[in-house]
Amino acid sequence: MRVSDKDLLAHHIIPVVVLEDAADAAPLAAALTAGGLPVAEVTFRTAAAAESIAAMAKHPDMIVGAGTVITADQLDTAADAGASFIVSPGLNAAVVKRARERDLLVLPGAVTPSEIMATLDLGLTLCKFFPAATFGGPGALKSLGAPFRQVRFVPTGGVSAENLPEYLTLPNVAAVGGSWMVKPSLISAGDFDSVTRLTTEAVAAAAAARK
Repeated sequence: MRVSDKDLLAHHIIPVVVLEDAADAAPLAAALTAGGLPVAEVTFRTAAAAESIAAMAKHPDMIVGAGTVITADQLDTAADAGASFIVSPGLNAAVVKRARERDLLVLPGAVTPSEIMATLDLGLTLCKFFPAATFGGPGALKSLGAPFRQVRFVPTGGVSAENLPEYLTLPNVAAVGGSWMVKPSLISAGDFDSVTRLTTEAVAAAAAARK
């Protein structure tokens, strides 16, 4: 199922999830949904990624995508598992092409002017900005807003509950990606109540920043 960028970015936060055990996927989906954030980017960094996507996609309210997708083959695996959007750390034309063939929303990574221009050449105006902290954070995004007014960014990497407002008050930031509400330590401990609490707090902070 393809989702629109409006649906994906509605809450202005995309939890970036690393799952080592697919058995944690369903309770994590329930915890995120209970916290008011029914969306997750499951990174393709573990062997459990595809199975985890399939499990989370069964939740009727969840929008589940695949992150750290760097090849077209990975994209196919993610799509077959039920991913409805694709996030890549960089720009790969083959990944963008396959996403279009599979009718999936794709967010390629772009941080330099040349990368952003290459993304525009492919007809895309929504980019992941990663790793955000390393590449200048809010200051860099503010500077990029002048020459690339049509581009919106989803900064990820170094985004936290503390600096969330700095990003979301920028007009060219559509949402942020973060993992502070889905820390692997919480998931492995089965502490899904804390996931729900941190998610609720994140959603409230994002809403306040957008006012």
